[in-house]
Amino acid sequence: MALRVKTVFFKNAGGRSAAEVASVLASTIWRLADNVVANLSKADCDIVTPERGMRILGEVATFLLHMSDRMFYGRVPEAERAKLVQSAGQRLAGIVQDNIREMVGEDGFDYKANFIELLNRRAEDYATFDCAPDKPSFPLLRYLGLAVRELMLESDQPWVADQIMDIQAPEALGTLKKTVDGLLAAPSGNRFSGRSREHTNAD
Repeated sequence: MALRVKTVFFKNAGGRSAAEVASVLASTIWRLADNVVANLSKADCDIVTPERGMRILGEVATFLLHMSDRMFYGRVPEAERAKLVQSAGQRLAGIVQDNIREMVGEDGFDYKANFIELLNRRAEDYATFDCAPDKPSFPLLRYLGLAVRELMLESDQPWVADQIMDIQAPEALGTLKKTVDGLLAAPSGNRFSGRSREHTNAD
């Protein structure tokens, strides 16, 4: 079942700041990725441990952030687009770390830095594939499917890649596109203000 998220946003006359857009984007990606894991469980996929669930979520989230970057391309000035995606990546990494901390407590491991490393590594991998902004190519989807497949038990590996490619990823992308369109749409003709009080690189 597809997850319902807010895809229509009200704006003030000056538009929404890049920090606000990044926050909404990160939260949406987290919820969509979490929903993919929940749907896999409902489809009798043996997640078994919270660690495996978080690793699957991480793979899906990195894919969705990359696709949102493609959706912003040509619609947001290039310098602002880079800052926006970096900021969203930082916020997403913070959400991931906070949720892991709730499960395992304080163990001294830097989950935020670990997730950002995954984001940067996957961004380089996904950048090698050509595809339309809202319709990833088969090779790109297959890369995601195989990345998730590698995390699964042997009993689930034969079918999980197809489940990701044919069902879960397309559903998540449909909602993500509506969210991005809603964030950028501006009745007044403005998109959003690139000015922000805070910005942290995802490096």
